[in-house]
This record gives sequence, structure tokens and C-alpha cells, in this order.
Amino acid sequence: MESSFPFGVILAVLASLIIAANALVAVAELLLIHRNDGVSLCFTLNLAVADTLLGVAISGLVTDQLSNPARPTQKTLCSLRMAFVTSSAAASVLTVMLIASDRYLAIKQPLRYFQIMNGFVAGACIAGLWLVSYVIGFLPLGVPIFQQTTYQGPCSFFAVFHPRFVLTLSCAGFFPALLLFVFFYCDMLKIASMHSQQIRKMEHAGATAGAYRPPRTPSDFKAVRTVAVLIGSFTLSWTPFLITGIVQVACQECHLYLVLERYLWLLGVGNSLLNPLIYAYWQKEVRQQLYQMALGVKKGLASFFLLFLARDGGPDVSRESSCHIATISHPQLDG
Repeated sequence: MESSFPFGVILAVLASLIIAANALVAVAELLLIHRNDGVSLCFTLNLAVADTLLGVAISGLVTDQLSNPARPTQKTLCSLRMAFVTSSAAASVLTVMLIASDRYLAIKQPLRYFQIMNGFVAGACIAGLWLVSYVIGFLPLGVPIFQQTTYQGPCSFFAVFHPRFVLTLSCAGFFPALLLFVFFYCDMLKIASMHSQQIRKMEHAGATAGAYRPPRTPSDFKAVRTVAVLIGSFTLSWTPFLITGIVQVACQECHLYLVLERYLWLLGVGNSLLNPLIYAYWQKEVRQQLYQMALGVKKGLASFFLLFLARDGGPDVSRESSCHIATISHPQLDG
């Protein structure tokens, strides 16, 4: 059997990056929700939480990959670990679907959006999403045909779950949802284009800058762009794994397990690292909040450094530090 140590190292690095990036974005989203109280921000926060939990879940596999192959994890424990990994991944994918549906509703029904998508509805959507995610993740534990008949460590997805499980997820969930996404995106793009044409017609007719201007057009294109990037990254990340899993079911002699587990599964899990990077780059509010957080950390470290120098340098340094802080706090005294 090929050594799993390099795979374990890659898995450890990927898990650490996923946890760190998503935790940072989750904090930024919490601060934005506290300030703006936006329902759509709750969905993006849920995406960051789901991806963080996925990072935590796959970090539990690292020890097994780096440990002695002669002492593999028991099948029951491995099945529970992979169920939690699958549940977190399903929650991440379903949250992307929820965000796309929310943006579609905001563009399709702009006047009724806040009546339809209130706090209760958003909370119910998130609660139902996690319920469905855990049903999906733990489904193989209750359905024998989705389980492997034999188990040989180290612990991995296909060590305990049969490719039929991937086939069922693909045909019953992934590809139908992908078609629905394509419909959402095309309809959103059509609505945004119609609003843009209205603006150009008004400007061509000589309307002044303060005259009629459809208020949702910039928001429309922003939503279309964000949904396109999210759906594109999630599709490119998970489609190779799912399609190859279907091929493995159809061709039992192909033996694609190594490619599925060592490369394509990691590609799918890597989508949880792309999600926070997408929001940190494409979403202006999140980007600004992260910048404010960085400034706050910088100021805190500067204050700590000055206090450290004041404590170790004696009264003279303390007076100099106090004068320096006073100068920063009261720049008008310099005149």
C-alpha cells in the first residue's frame, strides 16, 4: 500500500488553512450582522461555520493517516468520522444553494423580499439545512448497501462508504441542483440586463443625474457575480469527484479509489478554502470589515509594545511612551 504520510501532511495543512480562513471570515460576518442585522449575512455566516466544521472534521483524519498502518482506526469510529465529514461538506454545499436562492429571490421579488425572507424564515431554512445535512452524512450508517463489506485502514471515505452512496448523492441531489443553479443564474442575468437597459434608455433620453434610476441594478450585478463565482468554484471542485465515483460504480474493475481519495476528494474539500477567499475578495463589506479588524489588531499590538517598553525601560521610557501616546492622541498640541 502506498504510504499515507504525505497525504496526511497535505490533509493537516489543508485543514489548518480551512479552519483559520473560515474562522476569520465568520468573525467578520458576526461583526457585520451585529452592525447591519442583515438576513443574507446569516447565510454567509452559516457557510463559514459549515466550512470551519469541515476543517475540524477532516483534522480528525490526520492522526490516522500519520499513525502506524499496523494499528488502523476501528471501522465504527472511521464511519462516524466520515459521517461528520460528509455532513459538514453537505452543509457547505447546501448553504451555497441557499445563498443562490436567496439572491435570486432578492432580484426576482425586490419589493416583497424582506416580507418573505424575515428572521424566522431564515432561521428555519438554516435549521432545516443542518437537519438535512446530518441525514445525508449519517445515511450510510443506516443503509447497508452504502457501506463497504470489508474494511482495511487507514480511515478514508471509500474505506467505509461504497461508491453507490456517491452515485445516489449525484443523481438525487448534486446534478438536479446544478441544473436549478443554471436556471437561477440565467434568470438573474436577464433581470440585471433589463435593469441596465432601462438606465441606458433614460440616460439616452437626456435624464439628469438625479432623475429616475432603478435602485437595484448595482446590487443585481453584484449578486449575479457573487453567485456565479460561488457556483463555479463549487461545481469545479466537486464535479470530478462525483463523476469519477459514478464511473467507479459502473466499472468495478477500474480501481479508481486511489485517485478518488488522494486527489479528487481533496479537490472537493478544497472548496471550503475557496469560499472564504471568494467572500474576502468579492464582497466589499467583508473586505472592509477584515481591514478594520486588521487595523484593530495592529493598534492593539502597538499599544502592547509601548507598554512592554515602558515596563522594562523604567521611568524615563515610561514618560517618553506616555508623551508619544499623548502626541498621537492629541495631535493638535503640536501646533
